[in-house]
Amino acid sequence: MKKIEEIISYVQAKGPMTIAVASAEDRDVLLAVDKARELGIARGILVGDKEKIEEVAQKLNINLTDYEIIHKENMQDASAEAVKLVSSGKAHILMKGLVDTSIILKEALNADYGLREGKLLSHVAVFEPENYDKLLLMTDAAMNIAPDLEKKKEIIKNSIKVAKAIEVETPNVCVICAKEKVSPKMEATVDAQELERLNKEGEIKDCVVGGPFGLDNAISKEAAIHKGIDHPLAGVADILLMPNIEAGNVFYKTMVFLAKAKNAGVIVGASAPIVLTSRADNDEAKLNSIALSVLMAIKKEEGSI
Repeated sequence: MKKIEEIISYVQAKGPMTIAVASAEDRDVLLAVDKARELGIARGILVGDKEKIEEVAQKLNINLTDYEIIHKENMQDASAEAVKLVSSGKAHILMKGLVDTSIILKEALNADYGLREGKLLSHVAVFEPENYDKLLLMTDAAMNIAPDLEKKKEIIKNSIKVAKAIEVETPNVCVICAKEKVSPKMEATVDAQELERLNKEGEIKDCVVGGPFGLDNAISKEAAIHKGIDHPLAGVADILLMPNIEAGNVFYKTMVFLAKAKNAGVIVGASAPIVLTSRADNDEAKLNSIALSVLMAIKKEEGSI
């Protein structure tokens, strides 16, 4: 899949999955969920303050007869109920509404009824840049602040699941640093070299890892040639692994606000996809994120990720 529209078309053809929205009394989230319903991508179970949900929906002209509403007055109870809907199989996807991220993630990781699966949760963004010939994945801009080598391994493994969902069977993972040469003074470059070694030795599977790369030579063959870089992954990245959350966050916002790239995002590493969009994301980005999460849920059911 080389366009986000292809993701939307795919999930439309496969039929809707069910989203449990925690604290659903959120204008932008309700708009995105209702658009997903109209497109046949998703059904919604709205968990939260029923009166407030109805008030927001009325202002948006959203017909709530199409939804199941579960009344929970506070954020924690709403988050717990939404998580339980997913862990019990009644819903396939968890989505954050008008609730603090820390609250919903705490419930998602609850040992009794949560969605724990892998060793680590991480965020994967999918971009459709105008001047790139395929979708470009980037991780992690939202969850892991300063991942060490072990966490970077897990972040790569999580991102591979998203790459496989968009039908990239053996993704090229470029480990991004401030320079292309290994320097003991720059830990990210040392990690990059080690991640490449672990990949070659088979500890990191189902992808090809290379690094350290500057951002320019990871996505531009011309830039790589100018710098004399002949690495086989130069200019053909499928996944950009960022050194820390600052780099990921700045890249994400640059792509959205300056490059105007279409985008989607998903939290991976739980037993079900989690839609955790930013307040600054527009309706289209939220809808795209729902579509990506539905794709992940479909592929998981099919056993392909």
